[in-house]
Amino acid sequence: MAAKSGKKERTAGGADTQQPRLPRHAYEHELFRLQAELVRLQEWVRTEGARLAVIFEGRDAAGKGSTIKRVTEYLNPRIARIAALPAPTERERTQWYFQRYIEHLPAGGQIVLFDRSWYNRAGVEHVMGFCTKEEYHRFLHQCPIFERLLVEEGILLRKYWFSVSDAEQERRFRARLEDPMRQWKLSAMDLESITRWEDYSRAKDEMFVHSDIPEAPWYVVESEDKRRARINMIAHLLSTVPYHDVQRVPLTLPHRPAPQGYVRAPREMQTYVPDHAATLITA
Repeated sequence: MAAKSGKKERTAGGADTQQPRLPRHAYEHELFRLQAELVRLQEWVRTEGARLAVIFEGRDAAGKGSTIKRVTEYLNPRIARIAALPAPTERERTQWYFQRYIEHLPAGGQIVLFDRSWYNRAGVEHVMGFCTKEEYHRFLHQCPIFERLLVEEGILLRKYWFSVSDAEQERRFRARLEDPMRQWKLSAMDLESITRWEDYSRAKDEMFVHSDIPEAPWYVVESEDKRRARINMIAHLLSTVPYHDVQRVPLTLPHRPAPQGYVRAPREMQTYVPDHAATLITA
């Protein structure tokens, strides 16, 4: 897969790639169908003991988090979990770089969605100077080796890069600044990505050169329209996994036994949550 240049990514969503926004009714109908397929995929993973790891990377505000939310909406959190690691501790900084990610890899019957991953070293750590040049180049050398080992071990590894233009990213940043419910999504580090746009573009290109390998290729998700991005990413993920319907043990509700003298404790002996909902009912 050829890496996109920083210049091309800057104009993503231009005349050559611009498509009309996916209508909400079409989006919601297809999303629900795909989410039902994700439930089937989950049952296959659980029954077959498969291990699925999905990496979500890309620009800040490119739509990774909202896509992960739609992927997991109907899944069992005991089977499908999200790995979003914080900054490494002092102890973790002395470990082999990949070490802290290994413990979050899926066991048999599990799906793990990495909301950013070991590729932090090729992106923010490299651009912001949080790692040395030696550490950066060592990562570029070791990463494809590490991922080949995962694939050889039988882990289904999928890697998605969410691409968004600089104009759309800035629009989303401004929307977050003005929305008190989403301001937590912004940090000073996120805003640095505006002034370092081309630095991140070059870092992404270099990362693709080294880590876009046949065993674990990168898949680019055009994310100018978040609805399209979610649909396209989920549909593609499903198309790459050889899942099938599995036989579920049929369940039937048992008959409730006849009462045997139990008497519920008086209401006044327990502390109930106040009925706040009652204050919303108008006469």
